[in-house]
Amino acid sequence: MRASIVEENGELNSKDRIVCSGALFYSKDTKKFLLLQKAHGKHQGTWSLVGGTNEDTETPWQGLLREIQEEIGAVPEIIKTIPLETFVSNDKVFNFHTYLCVVKTEFIPNLSNEHSGWAWATLEWSPKPLHQGLRNSFSSKIVRTKLQTIFDLIDLI
Repeated sequence: MRASIVEENGELNSKDRIVCSGALFYSKDTKKFLLLQKAHGKHQGTWSLVGGTNEDTETPWQGLLREIQEEIGAVPEIIKTIPLETFVSNDKVFNFHTYLCVVKTEFIPNLSNEHSGWAWATLEWSPKPLHQGLRNSFSSKIVRTKLQTIFDLIDLI
């Protein structure tokens, strides 16, 4: 974990922030989400979304596109991208930007070696164990309400 350096104005130095981006792919026709199973590290075996740490000067969106390309082989045709939530740690060092990426239909990802499996799942049924961050998001009433609103709007498109 990085040590935080606080500048004179009380703000964190941007070099000490860890900014991550994730894509929660949602298939419009099957109403399912794409989840990936982590192959290595402290989260090995957990199911999560596509994403990771942004590099140096990348914006969250640029980092997201790069992570999608690296982890599933290509950026699928996305109908709509909607910022879903941003998690900020208590110390403000860690920021995770989650985007809902709506695709027309399910696709088969070409997984990198970071992942050992993939599944299209629903909020009610998903493989276990979920990564803690995704589990928290899926169980959040705020996130679930936001998702339901988005689903209702998507059905009108």
